[in-house]
Amino acid sequence: MRILWLKTELLHPLDKGGKIRTYHMLRGLRERAHVTYLTLADGSAVQDARRSASEYCDELHVVPFSPPVKGTAAYYAALLGNLASRLPYAVARYRSPAMSAAITHAVRDREIDLVVCDFLVSAINFPADLGVPAVLFQHNVEAAIWARHVQVARSSMMRAYMAEQWRRMRAFEQRQCQRFDHVIAVSEADSDAFRVEYGVTRVSAIPTGVDVDFFRPSATTKPASAEIIFVGSMDWLPNIDAVAWFVTDILPLVRRQISDASLTIVGRDPAPTVRELAARVPGVAVTGTVPDVRPYLERAALVVVPLRVGGGTRLKIFEAMAMEKAVVSTQIGAEGLPVKKRGRAPASGRPSVVRFRGGRPSAERRDARRLGQAAAARVRRDFGWAAVTKQFTALCERVARADCP
Repeated sequence: MRILWLKTELLHPLDKGGKIRTYHMLRGLRERAHVTYLTLADGSAVQDARRSASEYCDELHVVPFSPPVKGTAAYYAALLGNLASRLPYAVARYRSPAMSAAITHAVRDREIDLVVCDFLVSAINFPADLGVPAVLFQHNVEAAIWARHVQVARSSMMRAYMAEQWRRMRAFEQRQCQRFDHVIAVSEADSDAFRVEYGVTRVSAIPTGVDVDFFRPSATTKPASAEIIFVGSMDWLPNIDAVAWFVTDILPLVRRQISDASLTIVGRDPAPTVRELAARVPGVAVTGTVPDVRPYLERAALVVVPLRVGGGTRLKIFEAMAMEKAVVSTQIGAEGLPVKKRGRAPASGRPSVVRFRGGRPSAERRDARRLGQAAAARVRRDFGWAAVTKQFTALCERVARADCP
């Protein structure tokens, strides 16, 4: 089978959940298929990103791309110009006639059996009538993310802007889901949303996975007594909102009962508002990019996922579980994953974070250890990447044969 995989970026460094998921799916696919990876590239990838592509594809083709840099005059001009468009800006910024032409040429010249469009934004350049089966790989229900941005917006102007972007995203997402031969979701909840909200009938769910060999505790690091860890890309709006909300609304509740509770925010490219949290609130630290998240996870008394905005599934939860860590999450943070433990609403006055204090031997620490060990056993048994990518590959083969309802 020959697959053409469409993307808007090179994968290295593997510093985002979407990149990690794509990387492992492609490595699994290559065991049974020849993969041509066709992507936009704006020059921001690390120096060896192209060379590292040999880890996940057989052929790499890059289309140069120069979107306006965030914060510049060109960026704000593009935002202003987008007001007259029916497309959400998050999609419109990736429009590239050169990419559309490259897709057409690749299908024509390489006898492609299946095209996989990775993430909704890639679909903006997907030509009509290619004459080859095509899959849309949806890591999120994108419109749901924007709907949640509306709910948490702090000003009426921002709420109005987010609401308009949500309406555009919902319309675009519905059109794209219906034009592909099959949609792959990352959870049953997402696949149900595509069916109910968009009327999509050809949709399947492939679960999130985790590298169960890489994410294992070393047994050389003891958890800190009261260190809470959050891991995530800190230039992504839902993560920015999550840590700001946790520091402002939840951490004070925790400190009423655990006075020395601290929070370490681990993740690439922290936005100024995130760095400001560390400057303003004692006991809050921001690391920025780290070469390995495992030491931070291993020393954590607890891992939190306080998302109020988001979609898809969080790889960070499975990674923490594989490291034998108790995880406290909001409902949104853990949605789509087969987990039962969730954080209580802050209105309770005693967040579940308090239950899992590390440090000295205690019933709470033993509870956290038991929960972490059970979580690790579950992900190692059911959600290693080998099992997940086997499902993904089998589904791609069925779509390519037109043998998938």
